[in-house]
Amino acid sequence: MSEEQKTGYQVLARKYRPETFADLVGQDAMVRTLKNAFAADRIAQAFILTGIRGTGKTTTARIIAKGLNCTGPDGQGGPTTEPCGQCEACRAISAGQHVDVIEMDGASQTRIDDIRSNVLESVHYAPTSARYKIYIIDEVHMLSTSAFNALLKTLEEPPPHVKFIFATTEIRKVPVTVLSRCQRFDLRRIEPEEMIALLRRIADAEGASITDEALALITRAAEGSARDATSLLDQAISHGAGETTAKQVRAMLGLADRGRVLDLFDMILKGDAAGALGELGAQYADGADPLVVLRDLAEIAHWVSVVKITPDAADDPTIAPEERARGQTMAESVPMRVLSRMWQMLLKALEEVAQAPSSMMAAEMAVIRLTHVADLPSPDELVKKLAAAPAPAPAPAAPPPRPSPPPAGGSDGARAAAPGEPGPARPTQHRVSETGGSGPTAMTATAPAQTPDSLAARYPTFEDVIALIRAMRDMKLLFDVESGVRLVSYAPGRIEFEPAPGAPADLAQRLGRQLAAWTGARWGVSVVSGGGGATIADRMRKEEEALRARAASHPHVKAVLDIFPGAEIRKVRTRGELIASASAGALPGAQSESDGETQESGDDEAWDPFEHD
Repeated sequence: MSEEQKTGYQVLARKYRPETFADLVGQDAMVRTLKNAFAADRIAQAFILTGIRGTGKTTTARIIAKGLNCTGPDGQGGPTTEPCGQCEACRAISAGQHVDVIEMDGASQTRIDDIRSNVLESVHYAPTSARYKIYIIDEVHMLSTSAFNALLKTLEEPPPHVKFIFATTEIRKVPVTVLSRCQRFDLRRIEPEEMIALLRRIADAEGASITDEALALITRAAEGSARDATSLLDQAISHGAGETTAKQVRAMLGLADRGRVLDLFDMILKGDAAGALGELGAQYADGADPLVVLRDLAEIAHWVSVVKITPDAADDPTIAPEERARGQTMAESVPMRVLSRMWQMLLKALEEVAQAPSSMMAAEMAVIRLTHVADLPSPDELVKKLAAAPAPAPAPAAPPPRPSPPPAGGSDGARAAAPGEPGPARPTQHRVSETGGSGPTAMTATAPAQTPDSLAARYPTFEDVIALIRAMRDMKLLFDVESGVRLVSYAPGRIEFEPAPGAPADLAQRLGRQLAAWTGARWGVSVVSGGGGATIADRMRKEEEALRARAASHPHVKAVLDIFPGAEIRKVRTRGELIASASAGALPGAQSESDGETQESGDDEAWDPFEHD
């Protein structure tokens, strides 16, 4: 009766666990360093092994322990990187029964009392039968802070007969004070080629028949973990009847056929919503998990994107040749922005499917969104469509001019009426307060003793007064003047206005006081009962509405609004405004003509929808 029959069935992950450094797969750099250290007798006092699950951290720790304590078949050997596996020490360590090799689980023995009882109280005693007393602590990052602190002194200056070997999947959680006392080895993920070769050797040793495509699927699902790969191989051999095929492994893993996922991906790119929903439903009926299907779509979007940037990435041994050819064709034909958009939408869809009460309904809605977005034109296609649009017809009438500031009033204070606007009626009553007056609704601020000689030259129009308020950054006064002043007449040093509804009662007083303080001259600010024009805010609002209506009537803008239903015009900026913003540094990439030269820092020129009118 064989040893396996005596002990019962042993899973492949344990049965084919490496026993020597030569058996380790994909860790050549670590093995070479350890072999050189053993050969030069430069063996560290403490090792820390890190890497993802299933790459061989605990196995490597046991191999190091065997190498340190191996005595050879004749009992005379020293530390070696090729333990014999026959001496008492090697056999006891392989079985996990050696009294001088103490293994701790850091996940379950996290307290300082565990470290004290298992390590600190016994570390000074010589080994019973082995050359070294070795402490192996798995998942060492789970130890408490006090446990780490208790271990530091012993870890830095251990007795000569003691070695420490730590293993962890979370190296960042290990204190730097511990890391600085250990020799660190990073176990990397096992490459697909090496993993497939390992699985093939195990399958042949077990007398199992399994196709290369099935091994490729297992390798992809294992994600670089040898333990995961051997466990999946064990399951696949049991699942298959006779020869284990890729179809059987795919069904075992709950995966959709990758070829069918590529078909679904292609339907989405073409915008075929009905076909995509039908294919998704068929895969669901065949047992595919909707979440896994979307994850496969995201994986394909990522893989095609990488192949588009780096063509050598297509040479992936875990992907079948026909699938590789289809992926290369997609990489050549699908723009990168489409792939990036699909990736972002699929990431969002994965979250929705995981949270939705019905994963299939959420997956169907995600597919509908993806096919709908696939129909939308790309930016360059949209520009080409707009460029191919018919030339805009001449405007039926001249656009309404921007309202100009009312001219300075003459001696009678009359305001010039705008074209087509009846002249304002003269106010029937004036309530004006000159310097020293006490009228409740108007006031002239007390001016300094000296008056500037050229007040008229500096502020010839009311717009110059507005510019002064804006330059002085009195935003409250600026808002009140723009929205509350209906100008009746203006002359440098004198302002008459009708207050708009809601205007502050002390507006005239504040305006006169501030102008006197800023200009050093006397300003007469009077409030009248009627005859005022529109406020600056009203004129700006009407102007913006007219500009927006004019933009909406432009053929190019109409084309954009037709392509994107529900879109609306929020703001219109003319070329002059863009140039002004660029001159002020607010619009990088636009042109600046303030000093007679043209500067460009961007590739695109600002487009004025009115330049052809």
